Amino acid sequence: MTDESWPSEWLRGVLGVCVLGILLDGPSYGYAITQRLAEAGLGPVKGGTLYPLLGRLEEAGLVEVEWRPGDGGPGRKFFALTDQGRRQAREQSVRWAAFTTTTRHVTDRALARHEPDQHAGRD
Repeated sequence: MTDESWPSEWLRGVLGVCVLGILLDGPSYGYAITQRLAEAGLGPVKGGTLYPLLGRLEEAGLVEVEWRPGDGGPGRKFFALTDQGRRQAREQSVRWAAFTTTTRHVTDRALARHEPDQHAGRD
């Protein structure tokens, strides 16, 4: 499966956990976060998706924002985890791992029951 073909509802479900995980590495700005998400295989994430999420994380007290001057260009809004955000990133990662283990039990059973395509070999 290519990174651009992940169902949007799956991405919405995991995006917050992934953004918190990226910010565990240190403060970052929006474009750099989208690049990290793409490099991780999640595909392109638009600003219209990312920035509202970052705003919700800020409102929840999980990230703090700092404007930094740009190198010869406009300033950038950097996002950094608060102490509460670091705790939440770890807790959500543990919960997400448990969730994926649970869902894998279901999906692996479906894979084990995979039957050959009944239409194979037909013209």
